[in-house]
Amino acid sequence: MSDVSDVNGVGGTGGDGIRLGTARGRWVVAATALGSGMALLDGTVVNVALPRIGADLGAGLAALQWTVNAYMLTLAALILLGGSLGDRYGRRRVFLLGVVWFALASAGCAAAPNVELLVLARALQGVGGALLTPGSLAMLQAVFAAEDRAGAVGAWSGLGGVAAAVGPFLGGWLVDGPGWRWIFLLNLPLAAVVVAVTARHVPESRDPDATGHFDVPGAVLAALALAGLTYALTEAGSGLSAGGVAAGLSGLALTAVFVAVEHRSAHPMLPLSLFRSRLFSSVNLVTLCVYGAFSGVFLLLTVQLQIVSGFTPLVSGLALVPITVLMLLFSGRAGRLGRALGPRVPLTVGPLVVAAGVLLMLRIGPDANYWTDVLPAVTVQGAGMTLLVAPLTATVLAAVDVRRAGIASGVNNAAARAAGLFAVAAIPPLSGLSGDAYRVPAEVDAAFRTAMPICAGLLAAGALIALLTIRSDALAPPHPVAEPDCGWHCDPTSPQIHPENRPNEGH
Repeated sequence: MSDVSDVNGVGGTGGDGIRLGTARGRWVVAATALGSGMALLDGTVVNVALPRIGADLGAGLAALQWTVNAYMLTLAALILLGGSLGDRYGRRRVFLLGVVWFALASAGCAAAPNVELLVLARALQGVGGALLTPGSLAMLQAVFAAEDRAGAVGAWSGLGGVAAAVGPFLGGWLVDGPGWRWIFLLNLPLAAVVVAVTARHVPESRDPDATGHFDVPGAVLAALALAGLTYALTEAGSGLSAGGVAAGLSGLALTAVFVAVEHRSAHPMLPLSLFRSRLFSSVNLVTLCVYGAFSGVFLLLTVQLQIVSGFTPLVSGLALVPITVLMLLFSGRAGRLGRALGPRVPLTVGPLVVAAGVLLMLRIGPDANYWTDVLPAVTVQGAGMTLLVAPLTATVLAAVDVRRAGIASGVNNAAARAAGLFAVAAIPPLSGLSGDAYRVPAEVDAAFRTAMPICAGLLAAGALIALLTIRSDALAPPHPVAEPDCGWHCDPTSPQIHPENRPNEGH
């Protein structure tokens, strides 16, 4: 058990909290960073392993899409509920449950004898991720002294940035070496360390005002609606089928039911009142466009590099590292630039710069050279993402009252993951890639050359929405907003959740 007492309250312990410069403070940062880093590593390495997974398990493209999407589906649907459970029953308790759950599901992924069980285990991994992800930052906010919270979040985010940068390299090395199953087995010793350190050094914290009312119907409806729509989009690659059409119509109907349930719920998982803010609605539309494009690019680029260009998984993983390094080094400056210029400029220019990098990827083909074809493209993409992501998060927080910053950033995180979910399902069939065609270099190359302009178009749409709907003074008073730390933005796959995550409006 922990050697520190239970801590109540959203704001943590104020001046009596844990100090960052102490041994205990460092242990707390290490535990939370390793826990969230474990989920982050898994999100960055699986794409690199997809071609090998498909070859080993004899899986078609749709099955590989579900290998990615099963995780994102449960994570997107349940992440807000996971934060609510931590507020009510104890953030450390729910965080530990999530870590153990994630580890057991990872073992299931590693042992999966076929792709069907791998997809099931990946969905269970997403449940674990939804339990541990909100808690990692919320615990820092709750247990550190007020004057040390920003430093604790900065240290946490720096370590998270290292995990994001190392992930593709480590994943490629494991896939090239002992095999793709080891990208999941790696989570077991990491989880054991996280559990031991958290149980020994992290105090419990909870929100004494949490009601205990949870929007379970909303979470179930969200998961079923996302599943139906994702299945329909994935099946479209094989042409229209009765099952795909039925799934799509069911997904649309369940989406309507979800909106009705959230409107009537006293404690909604997704407070629809947030969308009365034009700024909040606009920035989430931008999020849907840009993060959908990011996910499409990350999925198909690693396949293109391995199947068409003949790169090893290790080199394919290394190709993505410049993006994370640029975000880690310069996101803080981009955030300050966004406050100086207003969010309209970076949210308009950033997606266009990313689109330019995506179009540069059209040079990547059968005879691609890493230094002249791959590196320039990913560097331009990384520069645009660095310019874009920090101001986007700051604008989300500025769109609502300070007390609702947690739920606002949580909704934005879920929107980004849902966008990735739909992009991974829809972009391959839209580009003409289906079945076993991902194993044929000519088919992959043709699909890649169709998909990159689609992704660039999504980015241009996000830029246009920002230009037309987001004011340059959106970050000025009367919209006070917490200073965004650079480390909130080191994960290229989704925005980070604000540390004061308050998923249930009724709390």
